[in-house]
Amino acid sequence: MSAGDYFRDNLGRLLFHLTGMGALSVFLLLTDTAGGIVTIILIVWVLGLILALAVDFARQRKRLEELWAILDGLPQKYLFMECAPKPHTEYERGLYQIMRTAGKSMIGEVSAVRRQQKDYREYIENWVHEIKVPITAIRLICENNRGDTTRKIMPQLAQIEEQVERSLYYARSEQVERDFVIRRTTLAAVVDAALAKYRTLLIQNGVCVETKNLDIPVYTDAKWLEFIIGQMLSNSVKYCGEQAVITIAAVNDADGTRLCITDNGIGIPAAELPRIFDKGFTGSNGRLRGGATGMGLYLCKKLTAHLNVDLSAKSVENEYTSMILCFSAILTKL
Repeated sequence: MSAGDYFRDNLGRLLFHLTGMGALSVFLLLTDTAGGIVTIILIVWVLGLILALAVDFARQRKRLEELWAILDGLPQKYLFMECAPKPHTEYERGLYQIMRTAGKSMIGEVSAVRRQQKDYREYIENWVHEIKVPITAIRLICENNRGDTTRKIMPQLAQIEEQVERSLYYARSEQVERDFVIRRTTLAAVVDAALAKYRTLLIQNGVCVETKNLDIPVYTDAKWLEFIIGQMLSNSVKYCGEQAVITIAAVNDADGTRLCITDNGIGIPAAELPRIFDKGFTGSNGRLRGGATGMGLYLCKKLTAHLNVDLSAKSVENEYTSMILCFSAILTKL
């Protein structure tokens, strides 16, 4: 609170004192009081008023600074009223009770929302596990009864599996400690697992995959990284052109390891490139080809943040798109 703010808040009080001083001066002069005495009375009044206002301003400012310091030190700001110091005046006590009642109501609402979110996440996770059973059964039926119909069903089934898996990882991304294990692995092992999972999709779309220099150890959650790479492979297939080629290569240097997944597809417009990791952003390519949800790259960005991996993208429209995963040196040299 500045002195100007305090002055504006107490403007009514100042006008009242000025009016009182004027009225008293007129009364004293009408009663033949000496001018010197009137002047002394006014000077004492003004000095007393200035002193009282200065003390009150300092007290209020110190009080606000104390409250702000408490608020800044709280990681959960809505718990402020539980930690606020006791009020000094009756007016403060009234405000304190009002804010405390409102704070308790808000905490109750927050707790209720968190319980609902937890229940919903658990429901989604259970649903994903339950739905995997019929999906697996359908896949086995298709593999044991190969024909034109089953060949048409398999790509659609793969898309269903991808969406189901994406839902599971999205639900778990809010509580990573429940499904997060850092172990030593190699980029080759993770990439091979992702390629095996998307093999049918790659073959059916005639996509050639080239890998280079992937025998590099990293410390990460292999399952999460496999999912992230799988999402990028799926995007590359979705936006590939003729004679599609995906190159997966790693570069190791003093700063760490960069894993680049590059395709020769339709690319991303330069104006849209900064927004591709935004939630729900589909871009012109997504609207043109359809089927885009704007969740895949958003989820990848969210998961890589938990893995302490930097995810970025480079692209030139109608030439290439490259997704770059940067593992810091500490994740490669532990």
